[in-house]
Amino acid sequence: MNTVLVTGSNRGIGREVARQLAARDYRVIVTSRDTNAATEAAVAIGGSAVAHALDTSDRDSIAELARWITHEIGELDVLVNNAAILLDEGGSILSTSADTFEATMRTNALGALLMTQAVLPLLRASKRPRVVNVSSGAGQLSSMSGYAPAYSISKAALNAITIMLAAALPRALVNCVDPGWVRTDMGGHSAPRSVEKGAETIVWAATLPDGGPTGGYFHDKKPMAW
Repeated sequence: MNTVLVTGSNRGIGREVARQLAARDYRVIVTSRDTNAATEAAVAIGGSAVAHALDTSDRDSIAELARWITHEIGELDVLVNNAAILLDEGGSILSTSADTFEATMRTNALGALLMTQAVLPLLRASKRPRVVNVSSGAGQLSSMSGYAPAYSISKAALNAITIMLAAALPRALVNCVDPGWVRTDMGGHSAPRSVEKGAETIVWAATLPDGGPTGGYFHDKKPMAW
């Protein structure tokens, strides 16, 4: 049985990714900053889903989860870096505060990198390691505007991290995915996409066959311009 860690998976896209992978007989590690929320989600997902607390803005929390996976589960094949925050929707780059920028970058970009580094020995031991970074069209440099500056810049940084990780991990398939504008607490009720559709390409990237693409940026399973 393959094991997957999905960060920020107690609700929204992350929970749907966890649900779809559990339905494919993956052992899913469901995480949330709130232990009870993670546990409730894991129970609802069922199968072999297990829960653990994780705050991707906290390096100690990341290290503790990596130790727990190593000692309690002993393996990890897929990492889905999904956890993210959106603090500055409607804001301007001219007035974005240092606190907003730092918190966003720490959670959305640095957190994904540190999480990958923390579980690297487990991924290296896997026969089919996969890393999926959940990005956003807001991080696409070729079409970037003034939307949510800290969030958009953090996703552009996550894209860059993806390229570097892919180059550094030639045995793994490392990609980033834009799920689109999805009806979640973050995306709002007006978003045109369901969580099922938003999760689809993330699950695709997490389950790529050997020889699949790496170092790419995808939307609806198709490459995007950076």
